Amino acid sequence: MRIVVGITGSSGAVYAVDFLKRCPGDKFLIVSKWGKALLKDEVNMTEKDLRQFIKRQFPNDDLTAPLASGSNKFDAYVILPCSTSTLGKIASGIGDTLITRAAQVALKERYKLILCVRETPLSTTALEQCAKLSRDGAIIMPISPPLYFVPKTVEEYVAGFVDKVLGIIGVRDVRGWRAEELE
Repeated sequence: MRIVVGITGSSGAVYAVDFLKRCPGDKFLIVSKWGKALLKDEVNMTEKDLRQFIKRQFPNDDLTAPLASGSNKFDAYVILPCSTSTLGKIASGIGDTLITRAAQVALKERYKLILCVRETPLSTTALEQCAKLSRDGAIIMPISPPLYFVPKTVEEYVAGFVDKVLGIIGVRDVRGWRAEELE
């Protein structure tokens, strides 16, 4: 699988790092300016620390990168975390950075686009943008880890949400609530 991963400046770097570590396949990373600050502030990492988990990284200001063209297929694009500013640009059709341009490509080519929004409360404008993008085919996944399996550590809490994202892109079966009753 070819997975594009965008990291923007909304809180939640720990989820992005866990996703990059556990997602199989070829991963192509784009980190915004504020995403870089977020990595440093929240997990004391730089984008260089993530290179061991990816195939290649592209600068967010490189609109000539292959991910900016629909002629280069990818299986899924996960923006984790996705700021409401990025959400707004995508919903408005603005592709002024590689993160937002690759999202425009995903929408127009009908590739899987997962936006992991990590902000609360959400404004009416952001909710309307989520609804618009959902109608356009994007999957809106607010970072809201499942608690029905009673996580005992922060790592389990983070993994619960990352597992859901991995399930959505089709690389992992996700344990569901009372799933054993279906056996």
